[in-house]
Amino acid sequence: MRDIYLDESIIFLDLQEKTKEDVLSVMGGKLYEKGLVKATFIDAIIAREREFATGLPTKGVSVAIPHTDIEHVNQKTISVGILKEPVAFGVMGGGPEETTPVQLVFMLAMDETHSQLALLQRLMQMFQDADTLNYLCREKNKKNVRYLIESKLDVAFKGGE
Repeated sequence: MRDIYLDESIIFLDLQEKTKEDVLSVMGGKLYEKGLVKATFIDAIIAREREFATGLPTKGVSVAIPHTDIEHVNQKTISVGILKEPVAFGVMGGGPEETTPVQLVFMLAMDETHSQLALLQRLMQMFQDADTLNYLCREKNKKNVRYLIESKLDVAFKGGE
């Protein structure tokens, strides 16, 4: 898993959107603005989220890991959204009406299927650590968020400061 892009410009602190679609649009829009994803990415990630929910009711803080197919991606990327107030996301593997109040969003834009699976596995390990998730929700410095994610996922990200 080399060449994953993450910098402070795609880490969102205190996102104030009220719906999952708005959260995905804001985060995906920034990825598109930076040329990391294709114009089709936002619609594709919203459509996929409706069909295959990505909300995870973890200990303490619920997370979501929205992602879509590799053809919508230019560069392997992780964007992180820390929501000011929780937003309802469908529960992964749950019924159509089952939601969880998500406060952390890890938007994945992967350009290879095997990279996406490897990254999802590492993220799932990180999501089992309630202290890490709570720290991320309280952190107000984007560099600290990036450094923590790098250390927890054991990857070095590409991207400027």
